[in-house]
Amino acid sequence: MNPYLLAVLALLLAAIAQTSIAWVATERFLQRGQGSRHSRAWLAIALGAAFLALQHGYTLELALRTGLYDLRQALLASLVGVLFALGAYGLKPPAA
Repeated sequence: MNPYLLAVLALLLAAIAQTSIAWVATERFLQRGQGSRHSRAWLAIALGAAFLALQHGYTLELALRTGLYDLRQALLASLVGVLFALGAYGLKPPAA
């Protein structure tokens, strides 16, 4: 596997992970029965994750259109995205 393909796959994984974080955080923001402080915290996480997903999408588009990529940055983005997603899913309460 060449470095370009590995970077593209890592950026795709990062974008998917950040999108799933934004989804989970938005669900938590919309839940009733929590304090306004927790609600605002989930909104901040949702917005931050959505903007990071957008950034990863733009970076992926740059790599696909021009061939410019940074393998280390792509791998780091995917690792952070996956760890952040695991943390967000861990904070999600179990379904009743």
